[in-house]
Amino acid sequence: MGIFGFLILGLAVGCIARMIVPGRIGKGWLPALVCGVIGALVGGFLSSLIFKVGLGSFWNPGTWIIAIIGSVIVLFIWGKIHKPAN
Repeated sequence: MGIFGFLILGLAVGCIARMIVPGRIGKGWLPALVCGVIGALVGGFLSSLIFKVGLGSFWNPGTWIIAIIGSVIVLFIWGKIHKPAN
């Protein structure tokens, strides 16, 4: 997968993860992109450690599932570390 495909994957996965994880986490496409890219990296790293399976091609459903799970993990940790002021 090229860098452009990875960025598109990160943007889509970041948006999906923000719909799954409740809370007030940055709005807009840039925070979703950053969350998705970091989440895809985290998900790929964890899946390669645990299952010996990393990120595949752009159209591989396993790639999307791994990236979504990684993004949800990143958002959950971010929500626990960074509590918004009320």
